Amino acid sequence: MKEISIFIDESGDFGKFNHRSPYYIVTMIFHNQESDISTALESLEQELSYLGYPNHCLHAGPIVRMEYEFKNEDIVIRRKLLMKLMGFIRKVKIKHKSFYVDRRHAEDITEATMQLSKQIDTWIKNNYEFLLPYDTVKIYYDNGQVELSRILGSVLNVLLPSVETKKVIPSDYRLFQVADFICTMKLTELKMNDHNMSTQEKRFFGGENGFRKNYIKDLKKYELA
Repeated sequence: MKEISIFIDESGDFGKFNHRSPYYIVTMIFHNQESDISTALESLEQELSYLGYPNHCLHAGPIVRMEYEFKNEDIVIRRKLLMKLMGFIRKVKIKHKSFYVDRRHAEDITEATMQLSKQIDTWIKNNYEFLLPYDTVKIYYDNGQVELSRILGSVLNVLLPSVETKKVIPSDYRLFQVADFICTMKLTELKMNDHNMSTQEKRFFGGENGFRKNYIKDLKKYELA
């Protein structure tokens, strides 16, 4: 039995529109269960332990913005934490795909959900041969947004055979944290393209050039078309 796991995370929400954060982003991480990533995971855990964060649930946004448990952490350590995740992605060549809706061009929640649903539906149909060989498609999502849960249920269950859904606790799965990381990188990329990166983001990533060189360049290599 061949199984593929899809870890899904989002950035933004379908609530009241905020012009400072107009994007709603969904990121999917694809892991063929026949591909053993245990050695790479063990190496990542060891490296995070060296940095003082053993078995720690990493959230990219707070690391960049210096929030919550990272509010007193030195920028050098915070940068290293994200680079360790980036190194893990390079090592196992994680396949991923992001979808997004610019809510400045969606009149209401209904239209935003329709746009997102159509994007996911079209992508799956165009990449059906990629997913077809698997006997089971297992979806990992934390049920953060009711609207996204409905989209995933209506699209994936209709188009794909033998779909299983599992509610996750982010701290339990590094691949879910990788989905969170890539989602944050996609948001930052969109802000960069809008010339709207914050001063803090520019400082953390070393400006737009540093962000492109250290993150976006390699993430593009593993992004599914």
